[in-house]
Amino acid sequence: MLCEGCIERDNVSSSATMEFLLLGFSELLHLRVLLFLTFLIVHLVTLAGNAVIFVAVLMEPSRPPMLFFLGQLSAVELCYTLVIVPKALLVLAAGGSPISVPGCAAQMHLFVALGGAECFLLAAMAYDRYVAVCQPLRYAALMEGLGPRLALACALGAFAVALGLTVAVFRLPFCQPRRIDHFFCDVPAVLRRACAGGDAAQLALMAACLLLLLLPFLLILASYLCIAVALSGAASPVGRGKAFSTCLSHLAITLLHYGCATFVYIRPKSSYSPARDKVVSLVYTNVTPLMYPLIYSLRNKEIRGILRKMLRRKKIGELGCYQSCDVCVCGKF
Repeated sequence: MLCEGCIERDNVSSSATMEFLLLGFSELLHLRVLLFLTFLIVHLVTLAGNAVIFVAVLMEPSRPPMLFFLGQLSAVELCYTLVIVPKALLVLAAGGSPISVPGCAAQMHLFVALGGAECFLLAAMAYDRYVAVCQPLRYAALMEGLGPRLALACALGAFAVALGLTVAVFRLPFCQPRRIDHFFCDVPAVLRRACAGGDAAQLALMAACLLLLLLPFLLILASYLCIAVALSGAASPVGRGKAFSTCLSHLAITLLHYGCATFVYIRPKSSYSPARDKVVSLVYTNVTPLMYPLIYSLRNKEIRGILRKMLRRKKIGELGCYQSCDVCVCGKF
């Protein structure tokens, strides 16, 4: 007869040697091809959109603070999707995929850090808009020096909080079976595999949510409330309507992102539902990164101006090339 201690040692694996198995959407195997193609198309469009915005900002020699923040946001979105989606595509293609514990910890840390940096950046961008609308005479002097420092603080703060949360989660013992019912190493899904000590990790998760979700969200709401008050007294109805439209579109995508993240992370452990959480996770890991270039960037007149200059420069270059060639095909000689 096996002793209870032996059974426990068999069921609890050391986090240094075990692997997890990401199940993905194993309950929807009949839709695997459709899901894979949808994931892939959305991923490629998201990468292309954010890469174009990032390159456009880099090519602009004089970058106002808002352009600087947009470039930072696009860089974060590029890294964010690369951390999650390629592994999710592999999970979908294979109907499940193993991941080592160090790999799972690295994915969790980068996911939380980049997601937190994104939340902080959205708050910084809302503050930038507040200063531009409510204190226009001080905008240039205040934000020129403050913008880079805010971006650096967003990155360092998010990575520090993510590191503390990841350490708290992966100090736990994990039980057999080693299956994670998700398409990436999300915090609630990994915590479901813990044998003991989950309460301390839950407290760390709540603290991270307060710092990365609630605090930036309150700052965003406060900034837009001040903007709304200032715009309500604006003399020009046209300018007021345009500003309200821009602010409302920003606020809508922010509410979508924060609403999904809050639903997944800030709730009782007993209400965890793998199938429902995977669907919600699809929104904030695939849909919102796709919409950010459209809402935050392509509606921005500076970004549109840079893109027009890039296209004009390309057309002029091609025209000059072909005019200078009589018999050759340009680019081949």
